Amino acid sequence: MARIFLILWMFLSICSAVKAADVLPGPVPAEVLRVIDGDTVEVRARVWLNQEIAVLVRLADVDAPEIRRASCPGEKAKGFAARDVLADLIDASGGAVFLTDIRRGKYAGRVVAHLHGPDGADLGDVLMRMGNVSAYSPGAGNAYCRAAD
Repeated sequence: MARIFLILWMFLSICSAVKAADVLPGPVPAEVLRVIDGDTVEVRARVWLNQEIAVLVRLADVDAPEIRRASCPGEKAKGFAARDVLADLIDASGGAVFLTDIRRGKYAGRVVAHLHGPDGADLGDVLMRMGNVSAYSPGAGNAYCRAAD
């Protein structure tokens, strides 16, 4: 367990030394450990030979309805639906994915990246085409509840 924390600390230390605009292009192979919501997953990513880390990944460029901090019942229902569709897409890939365009997230320990299935499809784009998520737009407010009004 101490070794995992050491590796995670080293990874985060390296990330903090990188400029905010820097991006790790990838692809970085990963296995999805769990789907948290429609735009966040926890993965085990292979960062070096025999070196893996578990990290939260926010899907780049998309915004899913909230589940835990939903502003209305409709948003919560849409959030569960988005999470379930993402879980189904990942299950169809056997949990094997890869990350590209990896950058630091605004919350400690989380990264933002494009999440791809084994066929190369960007799962955020798939969710967008299916109507489960919207394009990420900082400060746009909660369109999921306004649409229900």
